[in-house]
Formats: sequence, structure tokens, C-alpha cells
Amino acid sequence: MTRPAVRLRESRTGAAAYAATLCLVVLACAGVVGLVLKQPWLFPSLGPTVMLFFESPASPSSRPANALVGHAVGLGAGIACFFALGLSGQPPAPVGGLTVAYVVAGVLSVAITTLVLSLLNMPHPPAGATTLIVSLGILTEPPQLLAMAGAIVLISLAGWGLNRSLLGRRG
Repeated sequence: MTRPAVRLRESRTGAAAYAATLCLVVLACAGVVGLVLKQPWLFPSLGPTVMLFFESPASPSSRPANALVGHAVGLGAGIACFFALGLSGQPPAPVGGLTVAYVVAGVLSVAITTLVLSLLNMPHPPAGATTLIVSLGILTEPPQLLAMAGAIVLISLAGWGLNRSLLGRRG
């Protein structure tokens, strides 16, 4: 017997409603946790991640493992580039202005993230946004980085669980 969500996704309108509703639910969960903890559990690269989960659930980029590894690599590369280029203590690029050091940190962190994920054969393009958030100094404090990691785990588990229960996809 076909699951109701599978039948719903068979039409363009149904697929759009499925994706939009679940994006809303999962991002709202992250937002509520952020409000309660007063930490940035909702940040730009989560949007494309949940869109992939629910718009293209069969895509390799949508696998929860790819999301978890991709964002972890992005966080690591962003942190490494931010500190290696001596940007600690500087205002974030959007506040203090783009400098040569921020440009180098940004482009290098995305290149490293791309290289590692390509070598691992674990594509997840939203990780490129995660690494820029960190390497450009937007979120760099340890509690912020932990919040980012927590939010990534939360949305990945929620995305996997919802797609599995509603569509029967194992991910």
C-alpha cells in the first residue's frame, strides 16, 4: 500500500506542499530551540539543507550523512581559516568591511570544504554557506559554533525521520 505522503508528492502541487510544510516545521523547531537557549540555532545554511531534504529527498546531497559531514567539514574549514588568518578579535566582515584577510579566509574555506567533500564523495552544497558564516566572522564564538552544530544535527535527524516515516526513504 502506498503511503499518503508518497501519493501527495506525485503531483507538483503535492510535492510543493510537502516540501514547504516540512521546511516550515523543521526550521521552526530549530528556531524554537534557539529562542529557548538564546543561541543562533537558525542560520542561513539551514534553509538550503532542509530544502534539499524535502524537495529532492532521493538526491545524494540530501542524505543526512552528507548534511552532517558537509556542515562539519564546513565548520572545521571555516574555523581553521578564520584563526589561521588572524581574524579573531576583528569585527565580522559584514560589520567591519571586507578585507583581504576575510576574502582569503572565505575563498579558502569554501575551496577546502569542496575539496574534502568531493574526495569523500559526500556532496552537500549548503556546507559552502556554513563555512562562509564562520570564516567571515559572523558566528565564531564557541557557544555559537556549538549551537550551529546542534542545529545541524537536529534538522538532519528531523529531516531523515520525517522523510523515512512519511515517504519510507531510508536516506
